[in-house]
Amino acid sequence: MRPLRYSINVTLDGCCHHEAGLPPDEESMDFWTTQMAGVDALLLGRVTYEMMAAAWRRPASGGWPAWMDEAEIRFAEAIDGARKYVVSSTLSDPDWNAELLSGDLETAVRALKAEPGAGLWVGGVALPTALANRGLIDEFEFLVQPVVAGRGPTLLAGLDRQIELDPVDRTAFRSGAVATRYRLRSA
Repeated sequence: MRPLRYSINVTLDGCCHHEAGLPPDEESMDFWTTQMAGVDALLLGRVTYEMMAAAWRRPASGGWPAWMDEAEIRFAEAIDGARKYVVSSTLSDPDWNAELLSGDLETAVRALKAEPGAGLWVGGVALPTALANRGLIDEFEFLVQPVVAGRGPTLLAGLDRQIELDPVDRTAFRSGAVATRYRLRSA
């Protein structure tokens, strides 16, 4: 069974808006590139899918934009080539190596998890909360930014139960950010 990992940048006060926190640097981009390389597919809600495609999809010209540095290009190449499953009731025909995940969310995700492989990755805000409420997330990974945002969407808002976790890994960055990964606590 493939584990499903929820990974996201988050501020000290729990804000997980994509514009909150520190600007990406080479160290954080390399961290996320490694995370992309370690999974079989990404599971994204429509909003996250469209936001990521707008930022990280290879342009039709074939070349990466001039604003991208080498670390951002490495990340863009990893996410651009990744298999993607999109959960949406309004998007009818995703592209960008993606297919629409249809039917009952829990049944569809359990089927993906039952396939052999290294794992699945989910990002975003609303979809991970829905998955956590159904007990479908096996690991939680947060890159905690040393910033208090004071506004914006917060991590797992609307979670209907407490989830107990055991620490698995911790990575400190020169910027002061810390990536922590947890696994569901065994009963």
